Amino acid sequence: MAAFDTFRPVGTVRPGLFARFWADTFGSVATWADNRATYKALSKLSDRELDDIGLSRSDLDALDGRR
Repeated sequence: MAAFDTFRPVGTVRPGLFARFWADTFGSVATWADNRATYKALSKLSDRELDDIGLSRSDLDALDGRR
């Protein structure tokens, strides 16, 4: 016969909760930084160069996320 304990003390936090929170936070910051670097690099291109790679200025605004 198998038995297992289902008792969880009230008020404790699971061990992985803080780790997951910080991983999600740092992941979001890293994603933001990557998007910002991409926006800066693409915004330096001329309209002709953007057209060559199939983008327009409005696509850059959507990538920036603030506009």
